[in-house]
Amino acid sequence: MREGLVLKKQADLFTCEVENETLDAKARKNLKSDGIFVGDKIVLDDSGAICKVFERKNLLVRPPLANLERMFVVVAPVPKPDLYMVDKLLVFCEINHILPILCINKSDLDEKMCQKIKKIYEKLVTVEVVSTLDDSVKNLEKHIKGICALAGQSAVGKSSIINALKEDAKAKVDTFSKKIERGKQTTRTVQLYDFGDGNLLADTAGFSKLDEGLLETDERKLKNFFPEFLKPAEQCKYSTCQHLQDRDCGVWKAVKAGKISEVRFQNYLKMHQILKNIKRY
Repeated sequence: MREGLVLKKQADLFTCEVENETLDAKARKNLKSDGIFVGDKIVLDDSGAICKVFERKNLLVRPPLANLERMFVVVAPVPKPDLYMVDKLLVFCEINHILPILCINKSDLDEKMCQKIKKIYEKLVTVEVVSTLDDSVKNLEKHIKGICALAGQSAVGKSSIINALKEDAKAKVDTFSKKIERGKQTTRTVQLYDFGDGNLLADTAGFSKLDEGLLETDERKLKNFFPEFLKPAEQCKYSTCQHLQDRDCGVWKAVKAGKISEVRFQNYLKMHQILKNIKRY
C-alpha cells in the first residue's frame, strides 16, 4: 500500500505522484461511481490500482479539482476585462474557503488599465501586476502554497503564466480573436504542475464560465461575501437590508460617497438578481 496524489486525469487513467515517482494508475471498480479527481490524495494497493480516496477539503465539480488551497484569479487588459467574472470567482473562493490572489496579467499592453483594476481590489485581496515578458511574473511563485489553480477568462494568459514559471511545462497557450474580442478556450484538461515541497499549480478551463448556480448560496447571504460592505452595513436602518440602492442603506450611501467601488456594487446587484431568479425557478 502506498499513498499518492492525483496530478492528471485522462478518461479512466490517472497520473499520480507516489513517493517522488510519477506513474499511471487505474481505479478499483467500487471507486468509479464516487469519482476520483485531480488533487485527490489516494492510496494504491499492491497491484498498483487506486483503492482509497482520502477525505477532501473541498471538491469543485467544474472544473473537477479537489483540495484547492489558493486560486489565482487572472484578468488582463486584453481581452476586455470581465470584472463581473472576477467578482464571481472571489465570492466562489470565500464560500469554498480558498485564498484568492488577483493576478493582473499583460501589464506590458496597458499599464494604466492594470493600475485601474488594482485600485478597485487592492484593499480586498492580494494583487500582483505581472507580465510574462519580464521577471515580474516570478512574483507569483511565492504565493504557490499547496494545491493552487489559475482561473479567469479565456486568453488572459493562464497557460502562458505556467509556461513562464515552469520551463518544462508545455501548457497550450490561449489564442485571442480580435474579430469577436474574446479568447478561444484551449485548455481541455486539468493538470497539476509541481513546484516542489508539495506546492502545485493547475491551469483550468471550467472557471471561464462559472455559473452562478455553482456558488452554493442565495441572494440573502451574498452580501456576506463582499467584505467592504460589512462596516457600512452597520449604518443600515434594517438589519435584514439587502443593500439594493435604498436611501436607508448604509452600503448604498458608501457607494455614493465613493467609499465602495461602483463597479463592485453593480456586480453585486447583478449577482443578487441572478441568484434570486435561480431560487425562484
